[in-house]
Parts: sequence; C-alpha cells; structure tokens
Amino acid sequence: MAIGSAGDLFPMLKIALALRTRGHRISFLAPEQHRPYVEQAGLAFHGVAVDEAVLDDPRLWHARHGFGVVWRATRGVAAALLPFVEALPVSEPCVLLVHPLALAEADLCRAARPDIRIAAAFLAPSNLPTVYDPLVMGPLTVPRWVPRAARRWLWRQLGQRLLDPVVLPGLNRARRLRGMPPLRNALGYLFQVADLSLALFPAWFGATQPDWPQPLLHAEFPLYDPDPAAPFSAELVAFLAAGEAPVVVTPGTGNRQAAAVFRAALEALVQQGRRAIFLTPFASQLPADLPASVLWQPYVPLRKLLPHCAAAIHHGGIGTTAELLRAGLPQIVIPFAHDQFDNGARVSALGVGAVLPASRLSTARLQHLLERVLSSRSSGVHARAIAHRFELQADLDSVCTALTRLPL
Repeated sequence: MAIGSAGDLFPMLKIALALRTRGHRISFLAPEQHRPYVEQAGLAFHGVAVDEAVLDDPRLWHARHGFGVVWRATRGVAAALLPFVEALPVSEPCVLLVHPLALAEADLCRAARPDIRIAAAFLAPSNLPTVYDPLVMGPLTVPRWVPRAARRWLWRQLGQRLLDPVVLPGLNRARRLRGMPPLRNALGYLFQVADLSLALFPAWFGATQPDWPQPLLHAEFPLYDPDPAAPFSAELVAFLAAGEAPVVVTPGTGNRQAAAVFRAALEALVQQGRRAIFLTPFASQLPADLPASVLWQPYVPLRKLLPHCAAAIHHGGIGTTAELLRAGLPQIVIPFAHDQFDNGARVSALGVGAVLPASRLSTARLQHLLERVLSSRSSGVHARAIAHRFELQADLDSVCTALTRLPL
C-alpha cells in the first residue's frame, strides 16, 4: 500500500516489481490518481478515491500543522486496506508492505487475521524518530549537547501536542469496534506494529540509530522511472540545445502552493543570467510571461533530465533528493514541512548543497546560495563522489528475501 504523491509511490512500485520477478502475486493499493503508473507496470491495482482539495489547504505545507492535514487526508486510503484483506482467501499467506501512515490499519488487519505479517516501508530517515544525532524536528535542529533525557521529553511533548490529538480519536474508535484496547500514545505504538522495518535509504544517508525499531533492514534508494524510454518534448530538446545547462526548479509533483519559490527563483536566476527549467504540473503557480531563458514543463523524469542540468532548487522530498544525489548535481533545498528539513540537513552535511527554509525565502538569499553552490569546487567533488556510490548499489534481493522469509 502506497500513500501520498508519486515520490511515495515509486519506491513501492520498484519493490513490487522485484517481488513479482521472484514469482509472487502482488496486489497494489494506492490513491486512484496513481492508476496509470501501476497499471503501466502490469500490476493489479486497487485505487482509492482521494479528495485532491487537500492540496489547496494552506496548512498542508506548514511545518507544525502539515502532519495533521496529511493524516486526515489519508485515512480514506488507509481504511481501504482492511476490507481488502478481509476479502482475501484465509488459506493464502499474506504479507502487507505498507507506508508508515497505514501501519495502524495494517494492525487492524492483523487483529482480524493473526497469520498476516506486516512490513513498514520508511522512505526517509526522519520517518523514524530518534533521540540520537542528527536530530532534526521540523525546522528545529536539536544541538548535539542537549542530553538524551531532554530529547525524550521533546518527543513526548511533540507526541502529546501534535500527534495524539490527531491520531488517537479515530484510531481508538476503530479499535473499540474490534474489541481492542485503546491506546494512550500514538508515537510509541506506531513504531511497534511492524514485524519488519525497511529503511529505504542507504546507511551513508541515514545510519541506523540505536532506538529504531528492530528487526530493521537498510536498502539502497529504490528509485523508479515509470517510462525511461519516453522522449523529451520538442520544445525541451530545443531549449537544452540552445544554451548552457539550466537549473531545475521543482517543488514536487504534489505542491501547488509554491508560487513564492518560482517567483524568487526566477528573479535570482535572471539576475545571474542563468537558464532554468521549471517543473510543476500546476502552471497556475508560475509567474506570468516567463522569459525565453526559462522553460516550463509539467513533468519530465528527473533521471533522464538531470544529466543535462547544472543544479537544482527543490523542496527536499526524498525522491527528488535521491535523484539529485545519483546525478551528482549540487542542490539547494527549500523545505516546507514533513521530512524535507531533515533531508535538507543531510544534503548539507554531505557537502553537496545548501538549505534555505521556505519561511526565510527571499530572492537575495537564494541568489547568494545559488552562486555559492555553483561556484564551489568542493560541492562538485562531493556530489560526484556521492554519485559514484550509486554505481555500486546492490539490487533489491535482500529486501525481497527479508519480506518472503517473514514467519507466517
């Protein structure tokens, strides 16, 4: 089960296809808008309708309130898991590989069918809370000198104030209907549900922490291109041939509240005389009358586009971040909410880019960072060294083996 945007979908598709190659039957549950991707891959798809009005909710990209918006918006998708599983033949062994936002529903499935096993797919390090360094809690970076007791207190406060009021009321109602005891703590509960936790990022990007759930298996970034043979549009081919390598600007496929990013990026790039490609399916957030030095495209696979580019300005989603690391390009991360702050901090720590929180975005700051990143010899050296690690990546055999060996 995948929940969220294309960045959440593609890693699960990559694993699903690897499992199918091994002869396993795959059923894929996801938001209905992902049907073309899943059916194109030849997998049995079970779509769930999602109200896309949530994309216009101004709290969606708020550092504090974003989780609540996402949780409420995804309950309909996650709720589809239980009736689907209940309809499966009881005699058929079944493993659920789910996004962390569906762990509570997966646990309800296991209550109905105790033989079911659950694996959680954690796409980014910040999906797994820890009291160890590096500790980034939204826009707050906790200094290394803060003792662990204080860090545990911070997590308790975060859970009690932001998570429990959102998660527990609906979850406890569902548990009560099935004769299950109520929960008092959402954070502690959710990370004890899975029989196996998959960290779908390499240890060099986010090393295993002592307080992460076990058993846990690290994988490489399971990057997926839905149509690697798709040709560029004629206008993109002409644009790339007409001048120097451009800077890619993208706030992600699900963000239609990024007008300020495109506005600041346009001003900064024009002042520096740089060319750019603006990527977004939502053209309404673009500045009017883009100059000839800037091309808008609704979607281009990053894996194919990035080798033609000089750098990227993006939101810090884990899929975009990983694609840029693979391409060996310097990057500027403009985090809004969710895992983006932590991903940006890791990009900075790797020496391949810089971070400018959306709340501090200005043309002058962005222009300064862009000049620094593009002129830095060390950024290029570090970026190429990171890209070389992708050439050495293993396949998904260890992930598939771990999933198929879960005791049933």
